[in-house]
Amino acid sequence: MVSLLQIDHLTKRFGDLVLYENISFGVAQGQKTGLIARNGAGKTTLLNIISGKESADEGDVVFRNDLRVGYLEQSPAYPEGLTVLQACFYSQSELVLLIADYEAALLSNDTKALETLIPRMEQEKAWDYERKAKQILTQLKIKDFDRKVETLSGGQLKRVALANVLIPEPELVLLDEPTNHLDLETIEWLEGYLKRSNISLLMITHDRYFLDEVCNEIIEIDNKQLYSCKGNYSYFLDKRAERMEAAQAAIDHANNLLRKELDWMRRQPQARATKAKYRINAFYELEKKAGQRQEEGNVNLNVKASYIGSKIFEAGHVCKSFGNVRILNDFNYVFSRYEKLGIVGDNGVGKSTFIKLLMGEIPPDSGGFTIGETVRFGYYSQDGLPFDEKMKVIDVVQDIAEYITLGNGKSLSVSQFLNYFLFTPEKQHHFVHKLSGGEKRRLYLCTILMSNPNFLVLDEPTNDLDIVTLNVLEDYLANFKGCVIVISHDRYFMDKVVDHLFVFHGHADIRDFPGNYTQYRLWKTQQERSGGKQGNPSSGGAPGQPAATGGKPAYRPPFGKKKLSYKEQKELEALEEEIPTLEDKKSAIEEALNSGTLSIEELNRQSARIGELMEEIDEKTMRWLELSE
Repeated sequence: MVSLLQIDHLTKRFGDLVLYENISFGVAQGQKTGLIARNGAGKTTLLNIISGKESADEGDVVFRNDLRVGYLEQSPAYPEGLTVLQACFYSQSELVLLIADYEAALLSNDTKALETLIPRMEQEKAWDYERKAKQILTQLKIKDFDRKVETLSGGQLKRVALANVLIPEPELVLLDEPTNHLDLETIEWLEGYLKRSNISLLMITHDRYFLDEVCNEIIEIDNKQLYSCKGNYSYFLDKRAERMEAAQAAIDHANNLLRKELDWMRRQPQARATKAKYRINAFYELEKKAGQRQEEGNVNLNVKASYIGSKIFEAGHVCKSFGNVRILNDFNYVFSRYEKLGIVGDNGVGKSTFIKLLMGEIPPDSGGFTIGETVRFGYYSQDGLPFDEKMKVIDVVQDIAEYITLGNGKSLSVSQFLNYFLFTPEKQHHFVHKLSGGEKRRLYLCTILMSNPNFLVLDEPTNDLDIVTLNVLEDYLANFKGCVIVISHDRYFMDKVVDHLFVFHGHADIRDFPGNYTQYRLWKTQQERSGGKQGNPSSGGAPGQPAATGGKPAYRPPFGKKKLSYKEQKELEALEEEIPTLEDKKSAIEEALNSGTLSIEELNRQSARIGELMEEIDEKTMRWLELSE
């Protein structure tokens, strides 16, 4: 395989802090590599070093000659005054600039400019290139070409930046959190585009489904070192567990040897100078190894929520519009005790506005929300908390409360609570301005939970959080004895946390689906295949819940209650045989992937096949459920 990028013996320090030391890896043609690490481990710094925005202390970054490289930064920015169209084609490539001029002339109907540009487009054979560019713009829902970039929302700007990276057709793309601020539909399109294309990738993302579907290699930065695994994210997790077990076994072995060596070192202190020097040096090396800890950050978040009564909140005839854009229209809903609701929909359809209406940050045009007396909100805003950058981490949380009560009647001090949240005693006394973006998000989460709420309202809580913290938060929410409303583009997170969904379609059309996001996508796919005839929304609302909007019915699962026809009975019997067979095939492939004996080509082929099998199993299982109901 042709090497596109090679990193050799790279070391990066910030003062006394060593991010990584002497790490080496490469990206070959066709390779799609996911980079994961805890917040603050230097993931974004590594991409900045590779792109030339920052320098390394030691080591080399080598690209193949004449390699076309694209870099999507985590927080993209463009010069003020640029239009959306200009930003999409913001490039040094003469061909891209030619197409940008052609599109601008076309948009403004400048016939004189078109007379000059069309022959140049012919000469440069740019039509196919221009068609692909338009396909990307269409799929990313970029339409308002004259709008200035400084007026765009975070999600809109991310889509423009993606177009800017993909349109020049780079051979290698560096992506820093590409799914942040994107709606779920755009994420799924990007996932499919990257899987199908020949682009090579080096990508930072916390989206585990995205990693699993797109990547064929995972590299992890852990304890200043780099670990590599060929295969998708699921395969990496298996191999990582094996590595952690082996590392712990080595530490246990070192501890046993250390006890013997310690006894030897103490026996004859007066003869220390005559002892074998190599053995004394070996003792200190052994002591260093035995002192290592395999800390996975398993945070015990069994925090006791304050009491919440049976009345939570009621929405009565709520209406809200911004000019001609309707967000809510005669919206009615009664929220239940311990309900866990997910909110999904495209960017700009009113998800965050709904949250802000509930929290009283913006007023409705008419109608309103009645909040129960015992409700105590914990609101995690997408905009984050404006910390005093000169404060210490521990002081920020201590301003909220001195301790937090656990479910077993015990309590935790602020320092203990922060330690559970992966803030070491040393880091607790760092100033906020020293924290990475993800660490600031984690600190913000601490301040929310420290207030002991019984109703969590979380607007995009997964942005910038590392996978370890996400696992912790998911477990916490699963056991949380209170209510939850969450907006998130993280499909894995939504699947683990919510009981049902509000699906925002825009124009005040909100539907209630009784299930998680994967179940909703399966249902939606079946609807599209059947032309919307199967499982049409009923007027009765979701099971056990009223319809989400006045006059708008809720989704119902496509499960019928009628007697099966002879054909359907035969289909059910066939499915009962096919599903176990597919499961056996899936297990066999998993066993082969875990064997470590497959070639890279076979590993890629089998990784793709297992994804197809899982999709087929899900589809047939959903159909079996329909028929068996």
